[in-house]
Amino acid sequence: MSYLVLARKYRPRNFTEMVGQEHVVQALTNALTQQRLHHAYLFTGTRGVGKTTVSRILAKSLNCQGADGQGGITATPCGVCQACTDIDSGRFVDYTELDAASNRGVDEVQSLLEQAVYKPVQGRFKVFMIDEVHMLTNTAFNAMLKTLEEPPEYLKFVLATTDPQKVPVTVLSRCLQFNLRPMAPETVLSHLTQVLAAENVPAEPQALRLLSRAARGSMRDALSLTDQAIAFGSGQLQEGAVRQMLGAVDRSYVFRLIDALAQGDGKTVVETSDTLRINGLSAASTLEEMSAVLQRMAVFQAVPQMAGAVDADDPEAAETARLAALMPADETQLLYSLCLHGRGELGLAPDEYAALTMVLLRLLAFKPQGESAEKKTLTRPETASSGPVDTGSTGFRASSAPSAPAAIAVSAPMERPGAAAVEAPAAAPAAPVPLVQSTPSVSVPLQDASSDVSGACEPPPWPGSDEPDAVGAATPTTTLPIRTTEGFVRNQPPVQAGRAQVAPEYVAIPVRETPEPGERLQPLPLSAPTPVSARYTPTEEGDVWHRTVQQMVLAESITALVRELALQSQLVARDGGHWLLRVERESLNQPTARERLRAALETAGHATQITVEVGVVIDSPARRNAAAAAERQRRAEEIVNNDPFVQSLMRDYGARIVPGSIKPA
Repeated sequence: MSYLVLARKYRPRNFTEMVGQEHVVQALTNALTQQRLHHAYLFTGTRGVGKTTVSRILAKSLNCQGADGQGGITATPCGVCQACTDIDSGRFVDYTELDAASNRGVDEVQSLLEQAVYKPVQGRFKVFMIDEVHMLTNTAFNAMLKTLEEPPEYLKFVLATTDPQKVPVTVLSRCLQFNLRPMAPETVLSHLTQVLAAENVPAEPQALRLLSRAARGSMRDALSLTDQAIAFGSGQLQEGAVRQMLGAVDRSYVFRLIDALAQGDGKTVVETSDTLRINGLSAASTLEEMSAVLQRMAVFQAVPQMAGAVDADDPEAAETARLAALMPADETQLLYSLCLHGRGELGLAPDEYAALTMVLLRLLAFKPQGESAEKKTLTRPETASSGPVDTGSTGFRASSAPSAPAAIAVSAPMERPGAAAVEAPAAAPAAPVPLVQSTPSVSVPLQDASSDVSGACEPPPWPGSDEPDAVGAATPTTTLPIRTTEGFVRNQPPVQAGRAQVAPEYVAIPVRETPEPGERLQPLPLSAPTPVSARYTPTEEGDVWHRTVQQMVLAESITALVRELALQSQLVARDGGHWLLRVERESLNQPTARERLRAALETAGHATQITVEVGVVIDSPARRNAAAAAERQRRAEEIVNNDPFVQSLMRDYGARIVPGSIKPA
């Protein structure tokens, strides 16, 4: 006797053997029990979920005669009568299955409908089952509409399709529709365990989990893969053999990658990616497995009770719960999104493993460092010990206690709702600041717009005066942390006893607060102040630097990132052929960009050496260009608003100027 594949051997023969489709089984069972039978049924769902199986069970339920030959319509067909055995073997004359994929024309449908005028020969009902009904032509659909709407009382239609969107609405409205759902991996795993136990095939639980996930909700696919795995494993199912057959990535690699990403270990990430390359494992499968693990991690993070109740027999569940506790929830969501979108990038890269490495390293690029928490909020000044202050050659005050955070005090008068201008007097040096190679880089991060400045400290008094400056005394101040090359330190106030110290240098820092939602919809008035990005404090060095940068931009000697570095930087001091520049964003201070800017300046005959530090910028070419553009915009709006014709239109006809439509020539 020839071998019968598992998918056919273990096809359910009654509703009690159906798994994963309880909603359909319950509806049909109740309808058969109460004799409330519809004349047309439509079963939809993906491949291998039981559409044809339900159709055959329904046909047996309608025509079952019982073991004694006296049975009637029932939800539990006996399976031993002539009608049940003939339907199972495919030779029941009153049950017709039509494959619409092969017989999709109007002639085939007409030939089928011609049989509808004849009463059943053996059974109680004629059952016409049309599989893949969406493949029928429009003419064929139209030919069956009348019969489908009002068939004879002994005729039942059963339609099955994997794509119900292609079925005309006129057909859908005549049918009772049931959607068979894809089966959960746990349901497939339970059924495979029962089947292999009946077949006496030894199987490892992890191997069955791999098969249940690979089936993707289709029980037929799961049984077919099980047949293949039994042949591949020579009569037994082992995890290694099944994983090799499926080409699936061992989840130990996935767990290692997620663990390394959670700890910020880029070396382990690259080494694991290289191991996947050497072993020939699929990069797409790696991202798919990572997405599955991350989804379960997110569930454990949202519902901690589920993490504590994991199956002890599933080692992957315990490892997933450990990683869920190790990685923050926001990073889990970010990495899940990167893995989903990264699968689409694999085909764009010349090497899919290089693309996989880039996708994984992208999380480390966006992963906040340990010091970023210090950057996100305004830090209130702490009480600092008094001591001598060394301004150094760069004008930045050094703290006597390197372990304490450093800060500069700036006054922040609140001018209007939605914005705050932060300004303070700056001490101009009498001579150019000398340059040294050990100049520390200073970074003033962008502060949160909702930070509270009401409790900030007052600026230290000016040397040579008994009272603080009037501006500093009248406005509140806040503290901005500065990151130096030695770490985070906090400036201490100058010693009050001695008056010989150099006055601390205060700079103007624009601060923007988030406006209310209603304010965003209002156009700026004609007399609106200059935007914060266009404010600058003119300096003598700024004039020189602005002319120099404009010349290099027009000559196209600097482009891309180098041009952005030049536009966003401020010329602080010049010492012969050595220029000191300052930028606010550390991302612009790249070695390659600095070297190209130095080469462009040397070619233009300006400087042979530059030093770029990170700090507060009050005068840059970008700010000057923005201020000039804002002034041109203001003049253009003033010309339009003062035009007599425009004023007459607004006065006599209620016309209005669309905000943002005025553009300077």
